[in-house]
Formats: sequence, structure tokens, C-alpha cells
Amino acid sequence: MDVRRLTDRLGGLAFGGDYNPEQWGEEVWQEDDELMRRARVNLATLGVFSWALVEPEEGRYDFGWLDAHVDRLHANGIAVDLATPTASPPPWFTLAHPDALPVRPDGVRLTHGSRDTYCLAAPAYRRAARRIASALAERYGDHPALALWHVHNEYVTLCWCDHTATAFRVWLRARHGTLDALNEAWGTRFWSQRYTSWEQILPPRATQWHGNPGQALDFRRFWSDETLAAYREQRDAIRAHSDRPVTTNLMLPGYQNLDLWAFGREVDLVAVDHYPSAPGLDAAADTAFGADRARSLGGGAPWLLMEQGTNTVYAGDRTLGKEPGQILRHSLGHIARGSEGALFFQWRQSRAGAEQWHSALVPHAGPDSRVFREAAATGEAVARLGELAGSAVRADVAVLHDSDAWWALDVDGLPSAALDYHSALRRAHRALWDAGVTVDFAHPEHDLGRYRLLVAPALFLLSDAGGENLRRYVEGGGTLLVQHAAGCVDERLHARLGGYPAAPLRAALGVRVEEHRPLGQDEELVLSDGSRARAWSESLRIEGAEAVAAYSHGMLAGAPALTRHAYGAGHGWYLSTELDAAGSAALIARLLAEAGAAPEPPGLPPGVETVTRHAPDGRRWRLHLNHTTETVPLPEPGHDLLTGGVTHELPAGGCAVLRLLP
Repeated sequence: MDVRRLTDRLGGLAFGGDYNPEQWGEEVWQEDDELMRRARVNLATLGVFSWALVEPEEGRYDFGWLDAHVDRLHANGIAVDLATPTASPPPWFTLAHPDALPVRPDGVRLTHGSRDTYCLAAPAYRRAARRIASALAERYGDHPALALWHVHNEYVTLCWCDHTATAFRVWLRARHGTLDALNEAWGTRFWSQRYTSWEQILPPRATQWHGNPGQALDFRRFWSDETLAAYREQRDAIRAHSDRPVTTNLMLPGYQNLDLWAFGREVDLVAVDHYPSAPGLDAAADTAFGADRARSLGGGAPWLLMEQGTNTVYAGDRTLGKEPGQILRHSLGHIARGSEGALFFQWRQSRAGAEQWHSALVPHAGPDSRVFREAAATGEAVARLGELAGSAVRADVAVLHDSDAWWALDVDGLPSAALDYHSALRRAHRALWDAGVTVDFAHPEHDLGRYRLLVAPALFLLSDAGGENLRRYVEGGGTLLVQHAAGCVDERLHARLGGYPAAPLRAALGVRVEEHRPLGQDEELVLSDGSRARAWSESLRIEGAEAVAAYSHGMLAGAPALTRHAYGAGHGWYLSTELDAAGSAALIARLLAEAGAAPEPPGLPPGVETVTRHAPDGRRWRLHLNHTTETVPLPEPGHDLLTGGVTHELPAGGCAVLRLLP
């Protein structure tokens, strides 16, 4: 599917977001028309949570209200991203099909009253979802307003009911073939868990103590595949009536139990929702983290920021407001890293309902407010960037990401709760972002030859194929940093015998881990180079590598903590502990220098973010975002698309999009 037609239809990059006119009356709609023109909105997402209105009773559809809004938006020059409303089944559905309500691991069946109250494996739900997707596509599939299809919303609900158990058994038969193979994979000789019939197998429900880790891992894999099958069913129902691109909004980083690489192969363009989890500079780094992952999931192809919070930073148990200028900087942060626009949830802040305090482009205070003025200014800025459509981002450095490794670190019985997958992934990306380097994400089994440097955090599970691929990468001239607790188990979660990590990778690293030694919650170690470490340590045996830094006290005093191994034409590094931010920064700087990877352009101070987008015809644009409180001179002044003039410096909190000479 040629997704360039999206920006062709829009006449540039997308700007807008979720629009819920059904929450308002005609007087507000008239104001919306005027305000959307003022904010340069060109794409509105309709129908995400409208199942009860579109299908007020089973099999009877009411399209009149939706027709009116699609036509109204089209008349105002606004394209439509039409959603299937299947994330929120209506009350009539759950009354008719109570067995389709989700069941928790402890056996409690949830009741209607929120969103996502469905079991994805329930046949009645899947039939109803296909039916409404088909009805919407038949009605609107060739409407001139339609630019994009949006299947479901943030696939997230897991279920442990009997429908799930049935589907799980079908998946297990396909994966393992025989009960003997399943018993071997799950290690069921332990604790007398051997299965003698498929009917004995259940999802990993609440049990006495630790559950079976192989069962838990396979369940996560199964649920991701089941979710992808549900997406495909709706997508294919839509494609029977429409030629517009189809996607779903992925939610990063770990909100959804999904193999994101698999979804990236099935959607016509990757679309993500992203909400920073901390304010200030951390929010800027988190934006880059989400954007780099989104771009990578589609193999570097253009993608779309489907949702962000206008004025929202979720920080633990409270929602913080963004500082002035961050609406634009966060939007441009995504666009810099490949997004074909910036959409928000939502257009107008709800006055009632569960998300009435979620920020919006038009807040409760109305258009005479800082938030709307900044939103409108952001829309005007995005409208100036149409020539970036279809351009790509290039990276010489990648962080490895594998859903199996994530799920493996979520099972019971691991040596330390500090082995948190996404925290490790974020730390690795943050050290590279702080160094000013643009980063891809890649799977351990991908073709990795184009990267000068790979960073591999939290690869607790590493397949044989992945280990061999990384060995070949180093042998071929790459620089690889593998961090602690890597390659400890295979695809079945069976421990690697003879020392960690997996044998092919050990050859490239020149070390063998004999013993894991997790640290206490507040325990800290100092290495011989002055670096500080925490959370984890390991007893390493050198098998060809050189020790770069050693532990300086305790049982491991004098033992290697950080090693480097010349292997083939490349170098394999191994870090057996978790460094603090300063130590990570120093190590990353050394690795970048060794690998010949550097910021482009070099010399900008910390807190100034720079990314380059490349067009197939050789045109280039450099996006600069100043997250500091100081004015910063630019090393290469250029024509700024945001101002229309030549820009020599970035003011505090300022942005520039420079058109570079070919």
C-alpha cells in the first residue's frame, strides 16, 4: 500500500487528532469549524469510541450522525481518519454475550463500565468486530474525505477465560506439535506438571506461588499473535471495500502485550500514541525514544504520531502540565525522527466522562487560552513543513529490542526485580540521545551490517539465531556492547549451560559469565576507573578479552567488570553491571569514537537535539530543538522553514527546520 497518498491527500504533513463531535451540539460544531481552520487542522480521527451510536442494537446501524460529520469536515477541507470502534463494546453487546467479558488471572470476570471490556478470543466479539468494520468500510470506503483507516484503539486487554484457554491450546498445538514437545519446552518434569492431554492446559492463571515460566512466555507470545489475528480480520474486512491505508495505534513502550515488530510488518504505516512519563528534558528524551522505536518498527519508513497529549505529562500518580513551548518542541521531536505529522488526543477537552481531565487542543478554558494559542501556532508550524513528507531518517547506531527478551524478564523467580526490560532499554537510548546521536532500534536477528555500533541491553533471552547473527556482526567489523544478564536463556527459557551468554556470542565477547551476583536495593559499587555501578554484578572469566575496568571491592575485587575483545574485524564489549548516568555517558562516548559514529553536526551543547531527514532525491532538512534556557549559535546557518528566513541561532526553547543544500 502506497502510504504517500496520505500526505498527498492532506497536501502536507498531518495535524489534528481525535475528534468527538458526538459529545457536543451544533453550536460547538460551528465553533469547531472556525477553530480548526485557525489551527490549520487537516486530519481528524472520528469514531474511536462510538460503537453504541453507530450500532445502537445488534445488526442495526445508524450512520446519519456520522455521515453529517464526515461531510462537514470534508466541506471544510479536513480529511478523516476513520476508526473502527471495537475498543469499547456497547452495553447491549455485553448483556447479550456476558461470556465475552474479560476474566482476570484470579478468575474474576470484569463488568461493563469502562473501555476495553472484552475478551479478544471470544468468538462473539470477533464476529461483532468484523461485522462493524465491514459495515463502516462499505459505507465510507470511497468517501472523498477518507484518508486513513484506524482499526481499534491501543489493543491492550488480556484475558484468562475459557475462550482464551481454547484458543491458547490451538496455538500451542501449532507451535509445539505434540504434548511431548510442549512438556520438554516447559520443563514440566519439575513440580509434577507433566501434561497428558491438551485439555489439561490452561492460561497462566493465579496459582499458589511461582508459575511455570515457559507457560508464561508462551502465553505472552500467543496473546500477541491472537491480537494480530484480530487486527488482520478487521483490516481485511476494510480492504474488501476500500483502498485507503489501514493501521492501528500502537502504544509505546510496554503498555501493550504485543510483538511490535510483527505489527510493523502488517500495518500500512506504523502509527503510535506517545505520552512522556516525566517532565522537562526527560520528556524530550522520552519523545525521541518513542519516535525512534516507531520509525524502526516500519523498517525506517514514514510513520505517524497518532496521539500525544497537548498539555499532558504523566508522572507517576499525577498529571503534570507542559512548559510553554513544549507543544511545538514535542511535536517537532516526532517529526524530526520520521513522523508524517503530529496528531493529538483530543481536539476538544471533554466536559464529562472518564477522561474529562485529559488535555486537548481546545481546553475547558476555550480558545482564549495559552494552550490553544500554542496549539494553533504548532499547527501553523507543521503546515510549513509539507516538503518533508516522504523523507527518511538515517542512523549509524542501533539499540537491540526483542519482545521475547522483554517477556522473559517478566516471568516469576528471577534473581532480581531490578532486571526491568524497558528501563534498561530507556537507559541505553538515553545515553546515546545525550551524546547527540540518532538511534534506530533493531531485532537481534535483523540484518545489522549497516550499523557502526550496536547496544544490547537486557537480552536475557537470546535465540541461537540471534547469538550467531551478533557474532557475525562483530566478526564483520561492527562494534557491539552487550550489557549484563545477557543470553542467559534460549527461546524456551531454558538456562544456557556452560556459562553465559549463548555460545556464539561468547566467542565474539571473549568472556564467560560463571555467576550472577545481584546487588542489594541500595548497594553501590565503584569500579577501577571511578565509575559507579548498581543493581547487578557478575563473576566473569576472561577468554580472550581484555579487562577495561574491574570491581574495586567486595568478593569480586580485582575481577573484570567491563571487557573489550578484538574479534575478526570488529570489537565485542561486555558490561557486567549497571553503570550510573555519568559512567554510561563516558562508556558511550568511547564506543562512539571507536566505531566512528558521531553527532551530525558535531559541537552542539547538551540539550540541543538535532536530527536530519533525507529525501530520495538528495534534499535534506536539519531539525534543531533547543531544550535549554540559553541561546545557542548554529554551526551551519540555513533557510528556516518555520520563519521563512535565514536562522543563525536558536533562542532558549526554540526550534528551527533548516533546508540544507544537496
